Amino acid sequence: MKKNFGNLKESALFYGIHETELEDLLACVHASAMHYAAGNAIFLAGEKPAFVGIVLTGEAVVVEEDFFGNRNILAHFTPGELFGETFACAEVDVLPVSVFAVADCKILKLDFAKVLHPCEKACDFHHRLVFNMLKIMAQKNLLLNRKARLLAQRTTREKLLSYLSGQAKQSGGREFSIPFNRQALADFLSVDRSAMSAELCRMRDEGLLEFHKNRFVLKDSK
Repeated sequence: MKKNFGNLKESALFYGIHETELEDLLACVHASAMHYAAGNAIFLAGEKPAFVGIVLTGEAVVVEEDFFGNRNILAHFTPGELFGETFACAEVDVLPVSVFAVADCKILKLDFAKVLHPCEKACDFHHRLVFNMLKIMAQKNLLLNRKARLLAQRTTREKLLSYLSGQAKQSGGREFSIPFNRQALADFLSVDRSAMSAELCRMRDEGLLEFHKNRFVLKDSK
């Protein structure tokens, strides 16, 4: 069965679990795979969370929309990354956010109740799975704290510099790519796209950075 799910070793959820154990583990948590075309909803706000997902191929984003239709991107997921676990663990009745495929996606769906409650065999690999899940949730909490600090910046320029600086540190150099186009970046930073684009051009003219589409190079500010 696992041959239909791609390279599961890319996911932190399965860290430390031997490949020979995956077949039994996937059956234990009622795993199944589903394809979603780009732009289609994987989760929709207002629905009851039905599963926990892992991106096997493609990309997905978590989106929050207010009453007036203003869109805020909360997170971006690439192959191997997990989503939906917080809502499933909290047993919320309805989802406050949506998850959309931004490229054609293959999603591995897991029954979260089966993840948290091992079967009567109490296999060692299932205990490892629960440990990995808790570690992922803790790491995501740190990322949310980082996002809160980013959004606390007062101006569009400060938000851009904070975000791009973080991406440079993560990539280990001044030159890097970001996972967003201009509209998605504006949604992620909760700023107006036109104002953000104008600010990027000013920063480029001041010699702070260079960019082409989603590729950036940060310059020495001196």
